[in-house]
Amino acid sequence: MRDTAINLRARAEQRDLIDHAARLIGKNRSDFMLDAACDKAQGVLLDQVFFNLDARKYRQFTKLLDAPPARNPGLERLKAVKAPWKSRAAR
Repeated sequence: MRDTAINLRARAEQRDLIDHAARLIGKNRSDFMLDAACDKAQGVLLDQVFFNLDARKYRQFTKLLDAPPARNPGLERLKAVKAPWKSRAAR
């Protein structure tokens, strides 16, 4: 049960855009806006994560970061594929 109000002001065009998108996925305006705001807030928080390591763990961590990447055959195959817009130009 929701027990706290969050109020904001918007232009009519913004409200209409939000309402249209919400209807397309079967939600009301409040549910749509709350979901969108929570998704954005979680992303911001995940980008700001701080973690603390002791000296030994920090050395291990930096060693892993500094090590060359492991061979990745799938990535190598993907990088070998020509972009569609480049292969068309060559024709």
